[in-house]
Amino acid sequence: MNAPGRCRRRTALATALLLTASALTGCPRDTSRSAAPATGGWVYQLQGYDGDGLAAIARAPQRIAVIDLARDARSDLFRAGEISTVRDSGKRVLAYFEIGSIEQYRPEYDPLRAEAGDLVLNRWGDWPEEHFVRYWDERWWDRVVRVRVDRALEAGFDGVYLDTPLAYEELDLRLVPGWTRDRLARAMVDLIARVSRYARQRRPGFWIVPQNSPELRHYPGYVDAIDGIGVEELFFLATDRPCTEDYCAENLADVRALRDAGKVVLAVDYARKAGNVRAACRRYRTERFIGTVTTRELDRIAAPCG
Repeated sequence: MNAPGRCRRRTALATALLLTASALTGCPRDTSRSAAPATGGWVYQLQGYDGDGLAAIARAPQRIAVIDLARDARSDLFRAGEISTVRDSGKRVLAYFEIGSIEQYRPEYDPLRAEAGDLVLNRWGDWPEEHFVRYWDERWWDRVVRVRVDRALEAGFDGVYLDTPLAYEELDLRLVPGWTRDRLARAMVDLIARVSRYARQRRPGFWIVPQNSPELRHYPGYVDAIDGIGVEELFFLATDRPCTEDYCAENLADVRALRDAGKVVLAVDYARKAGNVRAACRRYRTERFIGTVTTRELDRIAAPCG
């Protein structure tokens, strides 16, 4: 199962580094372009596809869908005809995969362990089947990231939805001597920018949408490399817990800045109580975010807001 619910919990060290980065770049907020209107909502489903296919997603009223590259999260990739059917329904379809970590059940994991074991670093405590990786290493690009982008292009996806940029914060520094959080953040931005260049050279207009870590906007090259951002748990933590921690306000401020720079915001909160679902939907409308309120398992099509 994929691992949703990864709301970024900003550390004091990371906050200090990012404030420094912002001061160094001196990048003003770009208000020359307006954010996309919060119409239609989006579908975020990574498992439990009806009949192992995408017909239900094609019928759904939402205008954007994020799905896994593979129907089984392993090697059974969605085919071009299936993606075309969803696109023909008027949807933009993004392929989900991870760029800063790898799950043990992914087909690349065993070969990496056997042939390039040093790429695999510390286990993620919240997700015991997942390990962070040396995402700046050329072998990670060649063996995993580029291959996944190629598969998304071949299948006819409209873009990619890139999870675990937050690896720069969670990676165990003891395993990478000489690296700092700031250097790791810059390396993550470089990787996202590389994905962007590579994909857009092959298909202009291909969307690049990272998930979480909106503070990376302070680093040169990040904002220009992306078309939008996916962000979890802005208003409700999994499940039905109001997000009142300091990092919630920090994340919201960074997401608003990206919205005002013309980036699409795909917000997802995890709530089941009807009052909380309505509250999140109201916030999406107020903030001009495209939002969905769903389950942490990401195994169903949630009802669209309003």
